Amino acid sequence: MLIPVVLIAAAGCSKNSSARAQATASPSSTATASSTASASVAPRIISSLDAITVSGAPGAAPTVSAEWPLAVKETMSKVITPGTGAVVTSSSTVEVNYLGIDARTGATFDSSFSRGKTTSFGLSQVIAGFSKGLDGKHVGDRVLLAVSGPDGYDSAGGAASAGINVGDTLVFVVDIVSVQLTQPAGSPVTPPAGLPTVSGDINNPAISFPPDAKEPTDLVVQPLIAGTGKKVSAGDTVTVNYLGVEWGSGRVIGTTYADGKPAPQTGALTGTIEGWQKGLVNQTVGSRVLLVVPGSLAYPAGNATPSIAPGKTLVFVIDILFTQPAS
Repeated sequence: MLIPVVLIAAAGCSKNSSARAQATASPSSTATASSTASASVAPRIISSLDAITVSGAPGAAPTVSAEWPLAVKETMSKVITPGTGAVVTSSSTVEVNYLGIDARTGATFDSSFSRGKTTSFGLSQVIAGFSKGLDGKHVGDRVLLAVSGPDGYDSAGGAASAGINVGDTLVFVVDIVSVQLTQPAGSPVTPPAGLPTVSGDINNPAISFPPDAKEPTDLVVQPLIAGTGKKVSAGDTVTVNYLGVEWGSGRVIGTTYADGKPAPQTGALTGTIEGWQKGLVNQTVGSRVLLVVPGSLAYPAGNATPSIAPGKTLVFVIDILFTQPAS
């Protein structure tokens, strides 16, 4: 799984449990309680997130204060600082920074801010309250969530390793950094003459060869749509749609578009052919990139499945939908 150990262990979001947990949830300087919570004090039921104060700029660790203990009957969310990016859905894969607090104690039980790095996961893989709270929000939003026990860890019997009991309300502050796209998004780029051309629907492209196209001996990297997302790094795991054909004949050697019904694939960039590893680094999420890959950077000795002759030049159109550091 791409979800980091602490997120699994401290029960920040994952539906699963892990023995590799933080031993206890402990208060930190990024979360302060205005009163000392006691296990014997019944939590105050709140009907509005106005009862919780969040300060600090998005991108930096927030400071959270409230009169603990408190609880909600239903999961609630509130945008503290609005963003203008892509919309998140309940099935999205997202990159976030977050802080998690047990509202029974006021204790911070997990924080990506303290680890100094964002984390990525699919919202279909996490607790219901996290998914509900981020559904419909935007990249760039700072969101305050109060997750009810039933939408948190009640069904798992709590999360003892993180100090979370059955019935505990969980409070999160979440900065939405990026979201997996469903198709390329950005500014069109006019390629120079003489290259293979890409036509067709955005979700069902086709590659053709103009009469003046000359087979190159070097790698050609030509953005067709310039996305505005984060750049791909050499060690990243990327999510893409792609179409690959043989130079000249146009024989399809691989595709994820499936006649207009894309099925994106995710994998380590280091596990792809050398032409992809060289050509996709520093390209941005949202981009559609044309790669013309000479045989020396594709399959110099050939390939069995799919069948590719030794040294054959390959042409790809690749939509970069998401990138994240390899786990």
